[in-house]
Amino acid sequence: RVKEQTQVQQCMCGLLWRGGTVCSGDLQLHISGKCSPCNCNGNANRCLDGSGICVDCQRNTTGQHCEQCPDGFIGDVVRGAPTFCQPCPCPLPELANFAVSCYRKSGSVRCVCKENYAGPNCERCAPGYYGNPLLIGSTCKKCDCNGNSDPNLIFEDCDEVTGQCRNCLHHTSGFKCERCAPGYYGDARFAKNCTACNCGGRMCDSQTGECLADSPEVSTDTDCCDKCIWDLTDDIRLSVLTIDESKSTLLSISTGVAAQRHLNDLNLTTTHLQGTEASSKGRLVQKETTEINNRASQLVQQLNNIRDNIEEISSKSKYYAIQQELSPEEIAQKQSTAEEMLKEIKRRKPFTNQRQLADEEQNAAEELLQQIEEFHEKYNDTRSLVMDVLEQLGEQDVKLSDLEAALGEALDYVTQTEDTNRENTARLQRQEKQHEKIKAQMDEVNSTLLSATTILEGPQRVNSELSEIIKNASGFYAEIDGAKKELQEKLANLSLFDDDLVEKAMNHALNLRRLADELDGNLYGVDSNGLVQRAINASNVYENIAGYIEEADKAALLALNTTNRVTDAAVGIDTQVIYHKGKSEELLIRAMQLQRTAHDSKYISFLLSQSAYSHRVGGMGEGQDTQHTPIFERAHFLSFPVCSVEEARERLEQAQLRTAEAVSDTTTVTQATTPMDENVRLWSQNLQDFQHNSEAYDSAVHSAGDAVKKFSEVFPQLLDKLRRVEQKAPANNISSSIQRIRELIAQTRSVASKVQVSMMFEGQSAVEVNPKINVEELKSFTSMSLYIKLPKDNPQLAASPDRFILYLGNKNAKHYIGLAIKNDNLVYIYNLGGQDVEIPLDAKPVSTWPSYFSIIKIERIGRHGKMFLTVPSLSSTAEEKFIKKGEVLGPGTLLNLEPESAVFYVGGVPPGFKLPPSLNLPGFIGCLELATLNDDVISLYNFKHIYNIDTTTSPPCARDKLAFTQSRAVSYFFDGSGYALARNIERRGKFSQVTRFDIEVRTPTDSGLILLMINGSMFFSLEMHNGFLYLRYDFGFSSGPVLLEDSMKKARINDAKFHEISIIYHNSKKMILVVDRRHIKSVDNERTAMPFTDIYIGGAPAEILHSSISSHLAGSIGFKGCMKGFQFQKKDFNLLEEPGTLGISYGCPEDSLMSRNAYFNGESFIASSQKVSLFNEFEGGFNFRTLQPSGLLFYYSEGSDVLSISMERGAVVLNASGTKIQSPDRIYNDGKTHFIITSVTPERYELTIDDKKQSKKNLVKDRAGRRPDSINKFYFGGSPLRTQQANFTGCISNAYFTRLDQEVEVEDFQKYTEKVQASLYGCPVESPPVALLHKKGKNSSKPKGNRNKKPSSVLKKMYQVDLQREPQCHLPTNPKATEHAYQFGGTANSRQEFAHLPKDFTQFSISLKTHSSHGMIFYISDQKETNFMALFVAHGRLIFMFNAGHQKIRIKSQEKYNDGLWHNVIFIRDKNIGRLIIDGLRVLEESFDGNANTWQVTEPLYIGGVAPGKAVKNIQINSVYSFSGCLSNLQLNGRSLPSASQTFSVTPCFEGPSEAGTYFSSEGGYVVLDESFSLGLKFEVVFEIRPRSSSGILLHGHSVNGEYLNMHMRNGQVTVKLNNGIRDFSTSVTLKQSLCDGRWHRIAVIRDANVVQLDVDSEVNHVVGPLNPRAIDHREPVFIGGVPGKFLMCCFIEIKTFTAAGG
Repeated sequence: RVKEQTQVQQCMCGLLWRGGTVCSGDLQLHISGKCSPCNCNGNANRCLDGSGICVDCQRNTTGQHCEQCPDGFIGDVVRGAPTFCQPCPCPLPELANFAVSCYRKSGSVRCVCKENYAGPNCERCAPGYYGNPLLIGSTCKKCDCNGNSDPNLIFEDCDEVTGQCRNCLHHTSGFKCERCAPGYYGDARFAKNCTACNCGGRMCDSQTGECLADSPEVSTDTDCCDKCIWDLTDDIRLSVLTIDESKSTLLSISTGVAAQRHLNDLNLTTTHLQGTEASSKGRLVQKETTEINNRASQLVQQLNNIRDNIEEISSKSKYYAIQQELSPEEIAQKQSTAEEMLKEIKRRKPFTNQRQLADEEQNAAEELLQQIEEFHEKYNDTRSLVMDVLEQLGEQDVKLSDLEAALGEALDYVTQTEDTNRENTARLQRQEKQHEKIKAQMDEVNSTLLSATTILEGPQRVNSELSEIIKNASGFYAEIDGAKKELQEKLANLSLFDDDLVEKAMNHALNLRRLADELDGNLYGVDSNGLVQRAINASNVYENIAGYIEEADKAALLALNTTNRVTDAAVGIDTQVIYHKGKSEELLIRAMQLQRTAHDSKYISFLLSQSAYSHRVGGMGEGQDTQHTPIFERAHFLSFPVCSVEEARERLEQAQLRTAEAVSDTTTVTQATTPMDENVRLWSQNLQDFQHNSEAYDSAVHSAGDAVKKFSEVFPQLLDKLRRVEQKAPANNISSSIQRIRELIAQTRSVASKVQVSMMFEGQSAVEVNPKINVEELKSFTSMSLYIKLPKDNPQLAASPDRFILYLGNKNAKHYIGLAIKNDNLVYIYNLGGQDVEIPLDAKPVSTWPSYFSIIKIERIGRHGKMFLTVPSLSSTAEEKFIKKGEVLGPGTLLNLEPESAVFYVGGVPPGFKLPPSLNLPGFIGCLELATLNDDVISLYNFKHIYNIDTTTSPPCARDKLAFTQSRAVSYFFDGSGYALARNIERRGKFSQVTRFDIEVRTPTDSGLILLMINGSMFFSLEMHNGFLYLRYDFGFSSGPVLLEDSMKKARINDAKFHEISIIYHNSKKMILVVDRRHIKSVDNERTAMPFTDIYIGGAPAEILHSSISSHLAGSIGFKGCMKGFQFQKKDFNLLEEPGTLGISYGCPEDSLMSRNAYFNGESFIASSQKVSLFNEFEGGFNFRTLQPSGLLFYYSEGSDVLSISMERGAVVLNASGTKIQSPDRIYNDGKTHFIITSVTPERYELTIDDKKQSKKNLVKDRAGRRPDSINKFYFGGSPLRTQQANFTGCISNAYFTRLDQEVEVEDFQKYTEKVQASLYGCPVESPPVALLHKKGKNSSKPKGNRNKKPSSVLKKMYQVDLQREPQCHLPTNPKATEHAYQFGGTANSRQEFAHLPKDFTQFSISLKTHSSHGMIFYISDQKETNFMALFVAHGRLIFMFNAGHQKIRIKSQEKYNDGLWHNVIFIRDKNIGRLIIDGLRVLEESFDGNANTWQVTEPLYIGGVAPGKAVKNIQINSVYSFSGCLSNLQLNGRSLPSASQTFSVTPCFEGPSEAGTYFSSEGGYVVLDESFSLGLKFEVVFEIRPRSSSGILLHGHSVNGEYLNMHMRNGQVTVKLNNGIRDFSTSVTLKQSLCDGRWHRIAVIRDANVVQLDVDSEVNHVVGPLNPRAIDHREPVFIGGVPGKFLMCCFIEIKTFTAAGG
């Protein structure tokens, strides 16, 4: 360090300053005379001597020591003095900074915006302002709608960018609502008196209302209407001044018929204005124009002749080429030869003289002919123009008359305007004089206000005296607290004697506290009796100032009297406290006496505490002395035997032991889950400061690993304890606690999958991830995104740069997707059962990647694959994007992952696992973080196993969340299972006269909870229901809850776009709903303040959703989508920082917001218009899922050509311009997902279903006339046009097709322009019960039942269970079924219909059993479905719903009943009340207006489901479909119903487990296979049976010419019998063991010409029949399990229907 003495210089300034010291620039002169360094934090070069205050702070700093940033700037460090201050990025630094100040919090910059701006970064204008702060030079200005916007809004409503006013009211229009709307007149700005025109439908003057004449052309520009008269006047004046210019213009007009007409009009006008001179010039110009026109016509005619000759020569040459069948080379050769011949002819000059003479004669003749033709043409033209000229002259005369009249009107308007101007001038002068008078009066008012201020000093003194009184009252309150403490001590002494006495003393203390609070409220409510408010009013209205001053004087006297009364009240309260203190001491003495009395009999003391004492203490202070005596009298009459007391004690002790054991197990469970919850919260808190605190990040990673490890160890023990507790604890509270623990476990799993932390891989480590997705959803479409970061200068990576990244596929290395680094390129590899497809991203070599995280996304739809790489910038929002595509060349289109063998490895694979050769590379080195898989958020920390991962030696890499899109830092993703909880919201803002909540949401789903606040029975809920907002609240209103919903459907929310929702509560009595700054609806209620402190966002815990408020909610579904910008009173909340938040994450994944799925109800469809041409080169595909056999899937028309894909009787049919391709199988309405691909080429049409291809030749190849770039419309799910097929019922998803304007990608149905009754989220189609399924082998079809018997009679016979079995059969003839119970759900509309109903019915009862979460149980309505009643299941809960007039009553159970157990349900609709009674224990009811009792319904009554198209109007679509389960014992008014009139897909309710197969009963029935089955020369049939009878028909086929095939059992022997047109022949097999042994047996029949082989469990026999030389293949229906009687011949009459299960 340099010594201070070296920095001192002696001043050599002569005698004036001898021996003085001067310090150098960065030093200061201390008082001691020494130089010391300036303390300016490096931001200034000099400071003042003595004080050390820095001068000229640099780098935008300020303060005495340059240690602060000025307002509008922010420092570069969080703590300490800044080294540099930069303008706040609100939203842009320097160029567009609209913040008052800004600060840092949790790694991000928070802006305090100016008044006109809003948003976390001041990036948008506040409500009531417009502009674009993100645009440099733009500011936010106040909306100006001239007071013609909605008066219910606090601010004027205009476009937030342009400022154009929305929703102009009072019959106004215009950019700022500044003029009257068309059809109205008046003053829209000041008088606001726009009135309708009274002109019989014609327009009127917008100011005077005078009716206007009809105009031949109505201008679309409304702005010119106000100025048309003045513009007309100006035009007339200009026309007079520009006549000379008109003359020159006439001389330069071009020729032509239109110009000639215009010239004639101008000539007539000029003649009228100027006279004969202009007329002669006009005629001259007309003559010249006529000559030019004639010459032009001749030239055009010559050109046309030349063109015709050329076309004739061209057509003849083409015709010659076609006739002679010449090739293009021959045509070109002959053309060159002809050209050479033509040149040769031109070179020769024979007959020159003769030709010259002939040419001269020809020219002379042509000239003569031309002269004649010209003369004739002129004659015709002149003759034809005579009438036109006369007509035009008449029109011009009329126009000139109109013009003259208009000139007169214009002069009148000018005169009126001059008069108006003079009146306005005079009015202005009068207003100026009046302004001066007002100014003088204002001076008088100001002087009056000064005197008022002096007068108000007296009330202010009274106010100060009141403050002293309040202080004294505080002292009284402290004395009360002291008394309360003494009481608490005495109560503590009392607790030694009796618990009830303690409780009563506590109640007494609470009463004292309540009295003290009332005193405090009375003092607080004095408020000088309105002095302040009256003073404010006095300052506003000067006319009443004198009266207000007089009232203020009276109020001051009243305040003084009030002060005296308060003083007296305080003294009285002191006396009352002393009195109650004495009473408390007396109570203590009496309690001690009672304790001694109760010591003899503990049981009597218990009864005393329950009866007499509770009543006595409840009436404390009123007749206390009179209630002591009866206590002992009551105790005297207690005469319970001792034995009963002992038994009760024993039962109580046993219950206590069980409860203690249950509580102990529950405590163990809680101890296991609580650390998980705490660790999750620690992860969330540490990740908030992730950028600046690596230690917290490491801690979060370690805690994540420990928690997951502990979770995997504790989880089996946890489930065992839960089962033991459930068995031992019958109490409801313990069961509910166990249910709550299960929910906590599910939430913990969900949170683990959202841990946004990477893992470091060192080349030998690996993670097996739990993908948390159904592999069926990955078949046709797969999408995955992840973050990747590669280390720099890693020697191991430099030595071996090729690395494995991930593998998702089967263990046998067939059907997989993977990522790797090969040859310095990122390579996407996928295999669909054939050859590998490798897609290398060679546009961005891996060696050029930055040293921070990049984003990778891989995608596959069908056989098409695509890879995206996004390289972000840390300093801005700029991003580099790279894309590479590929496709499978073979036939594969589906990724068939097997659930049992599918694995998901990241970073590496465990030892022993064999990767496919294309991915067999060393393990990854670097950091990886998973993001999404299809629509789900996934994480590496939701793993099954980890290998060689040690976060202590290999810590994860830090990923800056702001490295990507800026909006992700403020967006939160909700997956439907989590929620955010903001506690004590008043810490950020207070409930006031205007209370406001703001939030932005983005979602594709139909329903979900957005906001919820609860306080006891009071609640506030904002939900999204069927895509629209649904607000319901109750603040303790006497009239019950208030409903505010978007009934007019103004704002659809579920379009996958961000929508800004605002809830405004004005004056505690008016609720206003605003969406996207547009007023939706408002409703008034009783004046009540909001009574809440906490708010749930995006969901809530299950115990709250299922509490007493559940009946008021539209649904209990959590929100799925993105949210941002939650504000209370315009104050922001960071939801992830709130301690109560659970299960949400940062960011807004675009994949989760796409609508790749659509559900259709049989009357719906979606449509879009795009650049597609499906009859040229085209490929498209989609998934579908249905239980209906028929329906239109896809429809497209182009002119008269139609391309459609439909379901027909279970088969898929492609129809393209008359060419029909049908799938051979009819199995596609099985409720499972199937994938269709359609391909159209000039050669062929192809239809591929689940990799099974059918094709036909394209017979229409000439489509050259079609426009490939035209915009055409296509439909999914149906069509509004009349087609042969009905609309589709089911789900369509993952659709794609080749377009002309974009790449192949999955269709986002949210972007479609037409959506009619279609749901774009979820698929409620459930698979049918397993007992109704049959194995999908070759030539199989759906069971169609017995067509010859009524279903209801068949069901009745099947319930007559015969448990008698044949001696050789192990199983009874019929399986055991529940009597009078029916199984529903075989198809989407499985149901029973009852046609005969009693006239009056109000009470219904039914028993049910189900595992399904949705389905219709009971439905009845009138024809229009205005009146209806329904019982259905939604999300596992029972819902009873009916109408009462226009009101819909909805009663919902709190518990779920899809537990597979029988439940009895009674539902009643009385005159003014509805009840739902479940199992006789839980009674739910809802009352309604008793006047709405006119309720009429019609037949039929539906049970178990409804007919297609029914109930959609009233019930949510998920619950319209059939109930999947058993129903029994339906009763109306206590009486059972008769038999159902119709039954659809209903079976008996069998008991016990089921397995795959088709059941055939002893009462008959059969399955009919389609006609694609061939019984001709060659076939093979293989199936399995498990008989319940030793005899029965197995298979039968019959042709029209008498040939047949029959396979049957008779007494355990299997026989196959044929007739091939020559004679019968057969063969049989008899097993050593019985076929009826209760096991499955395999049967195979093979035919080759006249040889038939029968194989039963590998025992084979065959027969050789006669040869039929004329035998042919033919296709006939085949019957399985039975056959109609008419097809049986004499030899088969004794064989009965097969009774068993077959597959």
